[in-house]
Amino acid sequence: MKTYHQLAAKGTQAVLRMRQQKFRNGYPFMINTKELASGQCYMEYPDGRINQVVIETTSRGLKVIRELSSLEADTLRRQHQL
Repeated sequence: MKTYHQLAAKGTQAVLRMRQQKFRNGYPFMINTKELASGQCYMEYPDGRINQVVIETTSRGLKVIRELSSLEADTLRRQHQL
């Protein structure tokens, strides 16, 4: 039987693989965090940009709130071990 830490490590590795696959295919990667308001998340793009966005339910799209600075983007990646 696998321990919690072994399962967590496998899950983390799966997320990191999915992130790289998204970037290879030219797609953004969604970063969800509890620090943002409900309906908001970060979108990380293959070119390294990260935007804070809000999900618009009426148009089923995303609205950019702001683009993170390079320092903020690096900090966010470190916090989420990306």
